[in-house]
Amino acid sequence: MQREHKLHPIWRGMKARCYNPKALKYKHYGARGIEICDEWRNSYQKFYDWAINNGYVEGLTLDRINVNGNYEPTNCRWVTKTIQNRNKRNNRYLTYNGETKTICEWSEITGIPHTVLYNRIAFHKWDVESALTIPVGKRRG
Repeated sequence: MQREHKLHPIWRGMKARCYNPKALKYKHYGARGIEICDEWRNSYQKFYDWAINNGYVEGLTLDRINVNGNYEPTNCRWVTKTIQNRNKRNNRYLTYNGETKTICEWSEITGIPHTVLYNRIAFHKWDVESALTIPVGKRRG
């Protein structure tokens, strides 16, 4: 294990977000009460060991499964940026036919651009079924 490893800046950034009020993203983490388990907070080696043994590969990002939970082994995982972006507090979820997904996920499924779906729901106040089933360029009947 070396300090030059790509995990070291991830560990430092996590600590800054949670404990440094001057950090750019502190308001989204530490100010909301997000903390780091003592094991990781006090030992880069423990964080490194967990990361290596739990799916870390270069290009993945550290994600908290419960976005309101702490950084700890049972609440963290290594994921792609796409998956992490789907696990954010500001995501908009739509439920249709018993399935709940983000607007971006519904966009991929329907082929309707996510901006169109968002506008249909947020600004035009379409119901979810209409927003997801009416082709682009068509109006609700």
